[in-house]
Formats: sequence, C-alpha cells, structure tokens
Amino acid sequence: MASLKTILRKIRKELKVKEKVRDEIQADMRKATSLSKQAILLIHQKRLKEARKILEKAKEIISRLRELAETHPDIVYSGLYNVCLEEYAEANIFLALIEEGRFATPEELNIPSVDYVLGLADVIGEYRRLALDALREGNIKRSEECLRIMDEIYTGLMAMNEAYMLVPGLRRKCDVARKVIETTRGDVTHEARRQSLEKYMKRLEKLERRFEKLEKRKYR
Repeated sequence: MASLKTILRKIRKELKVKEKVRDEIQADMRKATSLSKQAILLIHQKRLKEARKILEKAKEIISRLRELAETHPDIVYSGLYNVCLEEYAEANIFLALIEEGRFATPEELNIPSVDYVLGLADVIGEYRRLALDALREGNIKRSEECLRIMDEIYTGLMAMNEAYMLVPGLRRKCDVARKVIETTRGDVTHEARRQSLEKYMKRLEKLERRFEKLEKRKYR
C-alpha cells in the first residue's frame, strides 16, 4: 500500500510536467496570435506574399496545438486558444478578400464556426483602416467599396439571430462594428462632398477665367 507521501510525490511530478506543457502551449498560442497580427499589418502594407508566409507559420502552430488538444484538452481549450483562432481567422478572411475578393470559409481555415464568426466581425475594423487610407489618397470609389464590404459583413452577422445566443462576445463586437461603420460612412460622405465642392469651385474658376478673356477681347 502506497503512503500518502508517495501518492503526493507522484502527483507533484505529474503537475510539474503539466506545468511545463502548459507554458509551452501558451507560448505557442501567443506566437500564433502575434503572427496573425503581423500578417494583418503586412496586408495593410500591401506585402501580401509576406503575409501568406507568416500565416503558414501560424497554421503550423495551430495544427500542433490541435494535436496537443487530444492529450491536454484542459490546457489547450482555454481563453488564449480562442483568441489565437479568432486572430488567425481575421487575418485569413482579410487576406482572401484583398487577394481574391471572396470570403474564406471555416472549413478551408479548419477552425470552429464560433471563432470564425468572431474573427469575421473584427475584419470590419480592418476595412475602416483601408477606407481611411483610400480617403487620404483621394480615392472615394475605393473607400465606398470598403464601406460596402463592412456593411455586407455587419448585415450578415446581424441576420444570424441565433448566433447571439451561441457565440459569446458577438453582440459586443457587432455593437462596436455598427459605430465603426457609422463613423466611416460619415468620413466617406464628408470627403465626397468636399471633393464635389472642390470640383465645382475649379469649374467656376475656369468659367471666370474664360469670361475674363472674353471681356478683354470685347474691349480691344
């Protein structure tokens, strides 16, 4: 019969091993999350090839975590893992939209629907940044296209009434997204009006110069 001391010694060893595994898993989760964030920044910088390579690295880490989940589900399936998958989903959805003009699916990303939906909601924020960049370049058409995609994502998510009960945090993300879209719409409208007024003023100046030339000819 084993003594209590022997039992506890064995448990202590098991816990130390588990602690080491937990630290390694959490480090991998943070790494995958960081890689996905880097990929998003690279997409904004139009460095798409680099973004794809970085997302491949994140994919490898996530695949490894998925395998570890079979033996350490209590460690892998934590809050950090969900954050990692959401960020990965966001980066991949964003990249597919920029490169191919389509929405990547949960199946091709091999991530749960819940994490996909939460990542999709965050893509709206990335498109606000694209819209603002387009406005700074004077490209109203591009900013309006960004706004259209933001609306499409938001409308699609809002139509999923059942998702609010099954996807924790989605309602909050949608509330934030609505404000982001309203602000972006205001920015685009303001710039469109400014450009329209600027074009009108230029036409007016051109007409005035033409009129002045005609007046000068009249009195020659």
